[in-house]
Amino acid sequence: MHRDSEMWDEATCFKPERFDVEGEEKKLVAFGMGRRACPGEAMAMQSVSYTLGLLIQCFDWKRVNDEKVDMRENNWITLSRLIPLQAMCKTRPLYAQLSSN
Repeated sequence: MHRDSEMWDEATCFKPERFDVEGEEKKLVAFGMGRRACPGEAMAMQSVSYTLGLLIQCFDWKRVNDEKVDMRENNWITLSRLIPLQAMCKTRPLYAQLSSN
């Protein structure tokens, strides 16, 4: 459903901005809709944004090898990569000093 070319332009391309739905019709139904919508949706979206921001700010990231990232997905209830992404992270120097004190 979330890669339906009738619903999304360039459905198979990585475009995270398509899920920035403030003021638009919702096409993503991960949190349900209407009366049965998840009451924690706003908190979840903020938590993910905050956590992702911290991971980007505090760490330098590298792939384990030079192969392209395999974007194929598992066909389970939750979306996950067929082959999990392996990455290495290293604390950025400023944050390493702060965390050691």
